[in-house]
Amino acid sequence: MKILISADMEGATGVTWPADVLPGTPQWERCRPMFTSDVNAAVTGFLEGGADEVLINEAHWTMRNLLLERLDDRAQMLTGRHKSLSMVEGVQHGDVDGIAFVGYHTGAGAEGVLAHTYLANSLTGVWVDGTRASEGLLNALVVAEYGVPVVLVTGDDRTCEDAKGYAPQARTVAVKDYVSRYAAVCRTPARTARDIHAAAREAAELAVRHEPVTSGPHEVALEFDAEHLAGAATVVPGVEQTGERRVAYTAPTMYEGIRCFKAVTTVVSSAVEEQYG
Repeated sequence: MKILISADMEGATGVTWPADVLPGTPQWERCRPMFTSDVNAAVTGFLEGGADEVLINEAHWTMRNLLLERLDDRAQMLTGRHKSLSMVEGVQHGDVDGIAFVGYHTGAGAEGVLAHTYLANSLTGVWVDGTRASEGLLNALVVAEYGVPVVLVTGDDRTCEDAKGYAPQARTVAVKDYVSRYAAVCRTPARTARDIHAAAREAAELAVRHEPVTSGPHEVALEFDAEHLAGAATVVPGVEQTGERRVAYTAPTMYEGIRCFKAVTTVVSSAVEEQYG
């Protein structure tokens, strides 16, 4: 049994504000061991639950945040940019039985600690087929096309609630409770490690590949906080402006949908000006 862990940082233990996740800051350095602890707890739990192999895909920002030297040496880590499937890179090779979303968060425009979707700001909402989408939902739709179930989700309490919509069978662990976008009631690393370990051990039983889900085509809509960003997004072929600050496109599969999404967010981020956005 092979488990893929997609590891993001905003939903990690102790993380509550931007400096906690921005590479190079003292707070980021402080939070990296807690992020690594969450991932290690998942690794050990999955292995005890029957997994033979665990691959960790670094999924935050530069994708170089976890402390390799502190990881369980039975696991392997895919680190760095740029990857074909970004946050769920590795799922496409046909050998993954289950995926865990560790350190995840809610989507742009929703309640949640450091809530956003790919871009830290600028995006105020993303919808897939009319449903507001978090990174969890987007990635769950992608991995379903490879027959891989989401078996574990960790993050704040709002993230665990969000997961019920796209992976109702998955085990969830809240490492903190939402107070505001930049505040939370946090559990200690020792406690969250125990909770994640126990949940991962149970979640291993859910790691059973199924028939690939072909649910496309998908209608993807994005809303920005400024009109010029919607205009910038239309540089990407197939993306059309549907409102003053909105764009949309149709993708035959979520594989193509997430790749177009990556292209749009890359173009839009280059159009953001300092201070005024």
